[in-house]
Amino acid sequence: MSTQISTGRRSGAPLVRRVAGVVAASAVLLVVAPTVATAAPVAPSDAQISAAQQQKDAAAQQVGALSAQLAGARAEVDAARARSAIALDAFQGKQAEYEAAQATADTAAAAAAQADADLATARADVATFARHSYIQGSTSPGLKALTTADGPAEMLERAALLDAAGTHRSDVVILVTAAQQLAAAADAEARTALDAAAALKDEAAQALAAAEQLEVSARAQAVDLATQQATVEAQLQQAQQALLGLEGARAAARQYAAEQAAAAQRAAAAARPAPRPTASSSAAAPVTRALAAGSPAPTAGTADGSAVETAIASARRWLGTTYAWGGGSLSGPSMGWGVDAGIVGFDCSGLTRYAYAQAGISLPRNSSAQYGALPKVSRADLQRGDLVFWATDTSSPSTIHHVALYLGDGQVLEAPQSGSAVRVSSMRWSGFIGAARPSA
Repeated sequence: MSTQISTGRRSGAPLVRRVAGVVAASAVLLVVAPTVATAAPVAPSDAQISAAQQQKDAAAQQVGALSAQLAGARAEVDAARARSAIALDAFQGKQAEYEAAQATADTAAAAAAQADADLATARADVATFARHSYIQGSTSPGLKALTTADGPAEMLERAALLDAAGTHRSDVVILVTAAQQLAAAADAEARTALDAAAALKDEAAQALAAAEQLEVSARAQAVDLATQQATVEAQLQQAQQALLGLEGARAAARQYAAEQAAAAQRAAAAARPAPRPTASSSAAAPVTRALAAGSPAPTAGTADGSAVETAIASARRWLGTTYAWGGGSLSGPSMGWGVDAGIVGFDCSGLTRYAYAQAGISLPRNSSAQYGALPKVSRADLQRGDLVFWATDTSSPSTIHHVALYLGDGQVLEAPQSGSAVRVSSMRWSGFIGAARPSA
């Protein structure tokens, strides 16, 4: 990813310089020329417009490449966040184990302390017994108790009590010793568990720190790519403006030339005396108009503004409608075919055919037939309402695969492809084969 980023940065500067050159050229054409009041507008050459278009296409390609990188970086951010969440969950589990081990150790320590206290009491009892036996001159204080009994019955009772007391004293010593041993073992076991939990806690914390580092790195990468994308998009906008400026200058120059030619024709007509009409010339006029009307025009004439706006408004009505392969009728969306069977909507040619049907203009159903049936329009003369076509081989109309309605200002209205919807998009020149004018 880092290699791609650095490559994008290296390619940015030359692109800026190229775009700046185009902008400068358009500024000369648009600003310098009109400063002379009597000078005609200068029409940019085809080479200038082509160069500007290449710069815009290059910027658009770079924007696309960076967008793909940005998507990858965002995916990495999501993956890093997932890893971080998993590590945090593991850490919390180990923390709970640690706390449980700590509680076990505390309980064992308390039990051991109690056992020590009980053992100390038992030892004190043994010491007291030994002292009394020494003072009495016998290690058997029970013997004195038996000999001082008032009768056989009392002697038997005292013997049973002494036996129980001796047994209890022995049991206390044994039980306390066992409790001490068990408490010591429990304490050792608890401390072992505590040490293990502490180690696991450290491991989880390290995993969490590593995941957080990955997330921070991915976020930084995404920010870097976003910054580059903003820069290149600004370059793209400059290139688009330069191209539009050159195209505007050409249109202005052509309009000026047309106005000058019309003015010259009017002046010449005004200078000539009006010819007297004759019968033969009057009869020939309708024949001439009929022949002209029946002759195929090599290029499109002026667009019918009313038909154009009706067609565009009709198409706009269905913005957001699902694309359906084979969909679209003269009355609106219809059921798609094949892969889009069951989906109601428009395909590309279905949308353009429907739009112009609402303006009273009949078009063929498919895009290549629409291109072949209509008068052609050059790229430089594109007008609002023209149909624009794309092909896999721009030298072969038989490879036309898409048609859209040109809105002007570098935008088209189209039904793009399966999974999308009718939308307004930027005009794409890659794969563009030509344009035609239904309203001519």
